[in-house]
Amino acid sequence: MSDVTVKTLSVWVVDDEPGMCRGVVRTLEGYEESFTDPLVSVRYRVESMESGEELFERLAQCRPHILLLDGKLPGIDGMAVLERLHAGGFELVTIMITAYATLDKAVQTMKLGAYDFLAKPFTPDELRHAVRKAARTVVLSQKACELENERKKVRFNFLSILAHELKAPLNAIDGYVTMIKSRQAGENLADYDLMIDRIGIRTGGMRKLIADLLDLTCIEAGSRTRDLRTVDLVKIAGALAEQHRETSEARKLSISVHLAPSGSIYMEADTGEIETLLNNLLSNGIKYNRYGGSVTLTLSRSDSTVRIVCADTGIGMTEEESAKLFREFSRIKNDKTRGIEGSGLGLSIINRIVCLYHGKVVVTSVPGEGTTFTVELEDAGKASFQKGESS
Repeated sequence: MSDVTVKTLSVWVVDDEPGMCRGVVRTLEGYEESFTDPLVSVRYRVESMESGEELFERLAQCRPHILLLDGKLPGIDGMAVLERLHAGGFELVTIMITAYATLDKAVQTMKLGAYDFLAKPFTPDELRHAVRKAARTVVLSQKACELENERKKVRFNFLSILAHELKAPLNAIDGYVTMIKSRQAGENLADYDLMIDRIGIRTGGMRKLIADLLDLTCIEAGSRTRDLRTVDLVKIAGALAEQHRETSEARKLSISVHLAPSGSIYMEADTGEIETLLNNLLSNGIKYNRYGGSVTLTLSRSDSTVRIVCADTGIGMTEEESAKLFREFSRIKNDKTRGIEGSGLGLSIINRIVCLYHGKVVVTSVPGEGTTFTVELEDAGKASFQKGESS
């Protein structure tokens, strides 16, 4: 399968019996293991050594993924090797090979960091079984490291973008404050009023960014207790449309809410989540609209699915721009959007809320004509949902 990751793991066997080393090499070299979680195919590259001294010489150059270590070796014996590895912080998945497989011996080796032990004599199948367990541990550890590195990268990118989004308004505010202090605006009070208004706009934008960040963080972390109850979508939509009335009228925009024939739509949901979703849809439709345009919110229901359609007559987007939506801090930047304030988190929050309701959101847009967001949510009160479920 093309989506299977193929990994080659290095296996070192340290044993003073040449026949034992050759047997391990023949059994493992070229042998392939398959794991389903994660989906990985593992092959082994085997090297053999006859003493602990030789092992430490090789460790100065590189390290294996899996170490098969004989308990009885000439010179530094296996237990002493294990003690030195443990003291030196060598994190190797070590399988002890011993002819004296007692409980005390097992406990002693585990305390020194051994992963497992294999009693002599053993069959090829027993060897493969022991190495397979060790290989799975290695694969899972590598996957955990990859996820942790990816998490750090995402966090770094997130903080970098956040710093950039906050830096611009703070620089603007500093500039206005400096001008006011130095009286560069002259004695015209209107000039000061204008700068104070602009400071207010910038601080308002930062407050919105902080509020969106808190919303997104609560949803992501699941730290907010969800209060699922019967909510009236029509009532919520009407109240939000009224809240946006002043902003929309200033740009001669019309906001209308269209309902299903029944005239009322109820669903089991968290009121705050529905308010946030509808508010972000309306805000987006208003911000990116043309002067004198319209925003239409259509609500309907079919069985357990609630459908919300928010259509605007705004500036629209290309397919390439639409594909970038729903990412954190993703904002469409072109000549038409220049000067439009926003955190770039609103649509990402919508997407997170939609996921809470096992739903989906689809965007259709035509540049210069407008954009339509179609959201479908599953009623949380239906049998397929568990109250309090967050994903």
